[in-house]
Amino acid sequence: MMDFLTQCRAIAGDAYVLAAPADMAPFVTDQRGRFTGKALAVLRPGSVDEVAALVRVCAEHRVAVVPQGGNTGLVLGSVPDASGAQVLLSLARLNRVRQVDAVNRTMTVDAGCILQHIQEVAAAEGCLFPLSLAAEGSCTIGGNLATNAGGTAVLRYGNTRELCLGLEVVTPQGEIWSGLRGLRKDNTGYDLRDLFIGAEGTLGIITGAVLKLYPQPKASITALAALPSPAHALQLLVLMQDHCGSSLTGFELMSRYCLALVAEQFPQLPKPFAGPHPQYVLLELSSSESEQHAVGLLEHAIGAALERGVINDAVVASSVAQSAGLWQLREHIPLAQAKAGKNIKHDISLPVSRIADFIEVTGPLLDAAFPGCQLVCFGHLGDGNLHYNVAPPPGISNDDFLLQQDQVNRVVYDSVELFGGSISAEHGIGALKRDELARYKSPVELNMMRAIKAALDPLGIMNPGKIL
Repeated sequence: MMDFLTQCRAIAGDAYVLAAPADMAPFVTDQRGRFTGKALAVLRPGSVDEVAALVRVCAEHRVAVVPQGGNTGLVLGSVPDASGAQVLLSLARLNRVRQVDAVNRTMTVDAGCILQHIQEVAAAEGCLFPLSLAAEGSCTIGGNLATNAGGTAVLRYGNTRELCLGLEVVTPQGEIWSGLRGLRKDNTGYDLRDLFIGAEGTLGIITGAVLKLYPQPKASITALAALPSPAHALQLLVLMQDHCGSSLTGFELMSRYCLALVAEQFPQLPKPFAGPHPQYVLLELSSSESEQHAVGLLEHAIGAALERGVINDAVVASSVAQSAGLWQLREHIPLAQAKAGKNIKHDISLPVSRIADFIEVTGPLLDAAFPGCQLVCFGHLGDGNLHYNVAPPPGISNDDFLLQQDQVNRVVYDSVELFGGSISAEHGIGALKRDELARYKSPVELNMMRAIKAALDPLGIMNPGKIL
């Protein structure tokens, strides 16, 4: 393979073709530290033309390519397998904001741009790019698009797919498709953009995107409500939507165990209520009018919820600092989980109306099969996405519990199927859930997906072993 690497170095430069194990190490281990693959080399192109040229060389030599953004994925989608025969192609050096069009409300960016940087550039232009998730300080927009990432504002603004107007993609043949059109209407054939979004790099490499921008809200108000049950949370969601309409931008469900875990691991964070409650909902309202308007909407809705017995109690943030403190409770749940030990994670989606029933049915099923297991159940209730994680029972080691992952998954995923849901809401499939996908997708769906893969990537060099 020396001839192959020599060609790669001629394209990207010696410094940007890494072949020593120590140099490649940061790229080949997944974000959670569960798996370390091997790579023939790590390629770090500095331009779209270099990406295309490298892919052409890979196609010539039949070398598989694993695209990688910020390597923050949770399903082993952006790391190579253990064969040592694949190259990892990092988009990190493609990190320019190419254009901001404040009138068209669009921003054109390289795929390697960090999400937080995009948010900051939009804010500096008086605009909002609303995609927001825990890894925003290190994840890249290319990775967000490749997995159709969700986050905390999907209820109002939609997934990453809804925030993208156009793409630039390097095909498996090393050609460049430039679809960077900032058009909201373009009915000229197959929607190739949507084909590549969510494909996890298995059909081509996203190198650029045109993103939607929105006006900055005049004010955002945050509240935390305490509730008796998930069913009451659904009642609150309907009430808030009826009272607040599109001003409701965040609606996050958290169980009592979630906040108890956060309090145990991060005692410095706020404790909004004197005692525990079975469930909590974190609400966010954004107003295009004024802070007074947002406060009025929220107070009226909270008052109605209290009067009808939908909620037990509520606290409303009266400052930016208090709002940040309430959001920290939600954002620290995964961090508290990590500090407490390993657990079996599920990123699932359900029809919003079925979530309370799913929680009521699935918890006892898990407890019967794995007595004493702890459920860390939280997520974006407004769009039907739960992070339904299972921690080991007391006295069972993390490693021993992880050996039962397949059995735990079967209980959870069979219940998801029963309630008409999906085994992956926003994390993707990668290699981790590939076999599960084959179990729960219909043969018709799988055959159509395989046909698309074979048509676009006949050599099978784009991120093989992921999704299919």
